[in-house]
Amino acid sequence: MTSGYRDLLQGMWLAWAAYWWVSSCKVKPAVRRESLSSRLSHGLPLALAALCLLARIAPIPALQDRVLPATPGLSVLAAVLTAAGLLFSVWARWSLGANWSASVTIKDRHELVTNGPYGVVRHPIYTGMLLALLGSALAVGEWRAVFALALAALALGRKRRLEERWMLQQFGEAYRTYARTVPALIPFLRGP
Repeated sequence: MTSGYRDLLQGMWLAWAAYWWVSSCKVKPAVRRESLSSRLSHGLPLALAALCLLARIAPIPALQDRVLPATPGLSVLAAVLTAAGLLFSVWARWSLGANWSASVTIKDRHELVTNGPYGVVRHPIYTGMLLALLGSALAVGEWRAVFALALAALALGRKRRLEERWMLQQFGEAYRTYARTVPALIPFLRGP
């Protein structure tokens, strides 16, 4: 990956993080929040995944071996996937409005959002993040990127299952019906 594409990807992720930080100031207060240990169980693997993608040198030399060739076409595909994933997650974050939280929570006057990207998948922020991480992993093209993507998928999968349980407890049959009609992460793919 050329330095121009590296800078482009880093710029996209920085813009995404800035939006995330600014929009986190306008949320409803939580009435129930996951424990610190629960939050760390998915937060630390996500941080490690980000570090694996950002670091120029992997702590285990074999993780620096290339999996994919560094080609201009792959760089373009990586940038497009990263941008599409980040934009999809921003759309989802915007659609949640004040119901959003970085951790698994139930908000005061929590609303079940089922429109916009939530009409496509139940967890569009995770879908978008995974697509953006896939794009970034393609750009890196090394085993560390494969490891980072797998680690992020496992961490988000754990968080998704916890959210599903809490949403079922909070919204009951309304959430059960929603879950039967809208796929979890991949559009048109039914499953848990």
